[in-house]
Amino acid sequence: MGQYAKHVFVCTTGGTCPTQGDTEGYVKVMRAAISKAGLHAEIRVNKSGCFSQCGNGPMIVVYPEDVWYAGVRAEDLEEIVQSHLIDGKPVERLVYRPGKSGPNVIVAKDKH
Repeated sequence: MGQYAKHVFVCTTGGTCPTQGDTEGYVKVMRAAISKAGLHAEIRVNKSGCFSQCGNGPMIVVYPEDVWYAGVRAEDLEEIVQSHLIDGKPVERLVYRPGKSGPNVIVAKDKH
């Protein structure tokens, strides 16, 4: 096993995730919840750069399970922490399955 049982990455610096939600705030909320649960030595929550999935966010990735979450809202964080990080059951309604590997950027349509 690595240094942590689970490692959580929250996109905070990409081109769209930070504009789609307060992702810096997401990190703080998740860190506080993990600390409150007494799991700060087992679960690490980090800020991350772009996942090249722009337009699908806000996005969170959990390793080692390689579970990607898309369209995460502030009200989803408690469920992700409790269901996935503590109980080990990913939140299926938020799991991101783009259907292809690599970058999956949604290009905004011109409004003209």
